[in-house]
Amino acid sequence: MGVEYALAFAERGASVIVNDLGADTKGGGKSSAAADKVVEEIRAKGGKAVANYDSVEDGEKLIQAALDAFGRIGAYCFCMAELWLSKLIPILNLIQRVHLRGSFLVTRAAWNHMKNQKFGRIIMTASAAGIYGNFGQANYSAAKLGMLGLANTLAVEGRKYNIYCNTIAPVAGSRLTETVMPPDLVASLKPEYVAPLVLWLCHDQCQENGGLFEVGAGWIGKLRWERTQGHIVRQKNQPMNPEAVRDQWDKICDFTDATKPTNVQESLQSIVSVLSRVESEGDVGASPTAAAASAASTSGINPAEAVGQKLPPTTFNFNHIQCILYALGVGMSTKDPDHLRFLYEGHPDFSCLPTFGVIPSQAAMMDGGLSSIPGLNIDFTQVRKHTYKCLFFYALNTYSGDELVCYNQFSVFVVGAGGFGGKRTSEKAKVYVPYLISKQRLFPLRSQAALYRLSGDWNPLHIDPSFAAMGGFKTPILHGLCSFGFAARHVLKQFAENDPSRFKAIKVRFVKPVMPGQSLQTEMWKEGSRIHIQCKVKETGAVVLSGAYVDLHAASDASPGGGLQSELVFAEIGRRIKDLGSELVKKVNAVFGWEITKDGKNTAQWTIDLKNGSGSLHKGPYSGKADVTITVSDEDFMEVVQGKLNPQKAFFSGKLKVRGNIMLSQKLEVILKDHAKL
Repeated sequence: MGVEYALAFAERGASVIVNDLGADTKGGGKSSAAADKVVEEIRAKGGKAVANYDSVEDGEKLIQAALDAFGRIGAYCFCMAELWLSKLIPILNLIQRVHLRGSFLVTRAAWNHMKNQKFGRIIMTASAAGIYGNFGQANYSAAKLGMLGLANTLAVEGRKYNIYCNTIAPVAGSRLTETVMPPDLVASLKPEYVAPLVLWLCHDQCQENGGLFEVGAGWIGKLRWERTQGHIVRQKNQPMNPEAVRDQWDKICDFTDATKPTNVQESLQSIVSVLSRVESEGDVGASPTAAAASAASTSGINPAEAVGQKLPPTTFNFNHIQCILYALGVGMSTKDPDHLRFLYEGHPDFSCLPTFGVIPSQAAMMDGGLSSIPGLNIDFTQVRKHTYKCLFFYALNTYSGDELVCYNQFSVFVVGAGGFGGKRTSEKAKVYVPYLISKQRLFPLRSQAALYRLSGDWNPLHIDPSFAAMGGFKTPILHGLCSFGFAARHVLKQFAENDPSRFKAIKVRFVKPVMPGQSLQTEMWKEGSRIHIQCKVKETGAVVLSGAYVDLHAASDASPGGGLQSELVFAEIGRRIKDLGSELVKKVNAVFGWEITKDGKNTAQWTIDLKNGSGSLHKGPYSGKADVTITVSDEDFMEVVQGKLNPQKAFFSGKLKVRGNIMLSQKLEVILKDHAKL
């Protein structure tokens, strides 16, 4: 990688110091050949380069060489490469000396020069082993994570001098990794796929500082720390004990609504705030009613008055116009022939979307229903619908005559109100499984909120900019029930062929607001008759609907699953090929055979043909010879898809077997991108 960085910088006009001790892969020996060769190549292309053979422990000499040759030091990148799988103390000391102490010494030598010229860029090279840990690499991991800590502090101290420091954790083929990776993989993971990130981070226009990036194979991702909300395990005038820690352990480790502190100040601020919270909490014996009364005085909410009250009965009349208007409000369009049955009253199968059932309940709530309840003085700029950690709960029945048509449950969370006690979590909460069976994107129009509100949600928060500003929003936000409607109709199309009679129930937790014009993506996976869903904003990755599911009535014919979870994944692959077939054939030009096993026996075969015609997927073996054939059990296949099993580890352990051209398997990413991690 160091060679590639040097050549890339020189190509862009930089004057380069090429530092290499010339050691072998075990750290022994010394030679000028490695550095000289790179310098010669740069000069042959008309670039400026000087070789240096000092150890990084002689940082002053290295920096002085740059100053002598070019008069200044603009940026430098550490790319040390001792990678020994050993736990011996002497080796630990050497690794620490080269990686961590060497980085410090070179930085110390360059620091004042960078301060004086008011510019500097520093790149530390860490490793996934340091970030995540790795078996047998205690020495290397400790040094690499130490470099990250050093980089973070340099980023803080250097900012006012326009000295920025960032850290990369690259994956690339080299003399060192060729001993632990297959040759084909080493050849494919080229250092040239890492160098562009290094160049950008060193550019004077790049304002990134204190960042940590994983990079390899042309992919770049940024990492950050995440912290749970935590839990206070002591009370005023009471001793703190390990039993309290034990009893609150689930809350301490719950990453729901996790925070993302970015500096020491943010870290300490939450700790210091605990002191005042504990002191103001009062004695253990303080009554919950007193706490509720205190909260009510500031929030305008009094649960003692509100609990047990009933909304007054209301009458709701509707016809095909309201049904069509609602369908348009949640994104139905005449561009899709499948939508016509919900948009045209003359269609032989004209139907109302099942989620229209929220509209009568919404009308009852908005048309003075909630305001008539004693103890509910609600600021509608601060209302969020929520399914747990909420302020109050209400249920509504919708009847046609004596027949119960729809039953709704709502939980409403008012920002800034609370302090009434009660459980904040539920043991019934569904843990999200990062395993994607189907994903469909939708693109709400900027006028979507204005259209949806015509179905009855008249809260100005969704259309009036000044009203939204009072709630702390830069612009009006999309209705949560509008996003809810989008997600529900996606499930209806994907798993029930747009048959509303299959729809039984839906439950959703609204997590974050969506701004009109943002792109949503709905993710779905199936467990029996229940479809679990979550929605994200594509641009930010923020989850906006979670803890959600749709229950379907069983179809008249049997599900084609055949007892294999992988069936659903291949069904999604088939849809992908149908949409992008010709484009995929041009990019891939290969035939993939899949053998899915269960209990040690081959139970299913699939062929992904991206070489002929516009591409195809069919169940069964390929009539000719597949370019690559992959054999894996149904269970391991799903482990890989869920991201629980690394494909490379699965290959090395024998859980995933590949025949034919193994390198072609990398092209499967084109098919499975955004659908599975494989």
